[in-house]
Amino acid sequence: MNKLHDWLDRLSLYLPVLLMGLLALATYWLVRSTPGLEHKAPAAAVRHLPDYFIHQFSIKTFDTHGQLKSEVMGRDGRHFPDTDTLEIDQVHIRSFNIEGLLTTATAHQALINSDASEVQLIGQALVERKASIDKNGKEKADLTFRGEYLHAFMNTDRVKSHKPVELTRGPDRFTADSMDYDNREGIMLLTGRVRGHLTPTKTP
Repeated sequence: MNKLHDWLDRLSLYLPVLLMGLLALATYWLVRSTPGLEHKAPAAAVRHLPDYFIHQFSIKTFDTHGQLKSEVMGRDGRHFPDTDTLEIDQVHIRSFNIEGLLTTATAHQALINSDASEVQLIGQALVERKASIDKNGKEKADLTFRGEYLHAFMNTDRVKSHKPVELTRGPDRFTADSMDYDNREGIMLLTGRVRGHLTPTKTP
């Protein structure tokens, strides 16, 4: 009995060590058996790539009364979903303002927003509005803008450019390094090297 008692005493001394060893083995087995956490791939950067192409096309938009608001024609077009813009080669645009007056625009290339309210014309850009009579019976002279870059705001009758432009209004002609023209307010801001030629008004 004494030998058995001595053996139990020794076992009680080593039992905590044995339990710690078993616990370490169990922990190691669990770590090896548990699948590792999946690392999420970093979100892909948004790329400026077209999602569709069009060729020899015409796009028309209408107002709430069914009247033609604008027509965009081009040789080739590319739509970019990240900016929701349409890039067009050899563009030709017809746009009617709230008074029904027609403005046309042409260029080698154009960048148009989703509702065609803003048009950036690049390369031999030309914007024209024919002479007309306003609602008050006042005659409006024909208006022409030329330049390598023109930014036309169709809904507000505004044309801007940070590059050299040429503006003709009837027989008058102006050139400048940059321009901001508000047709509704009748305000033209020319900056940089500005030159103008005004034709005297004929008196009856």
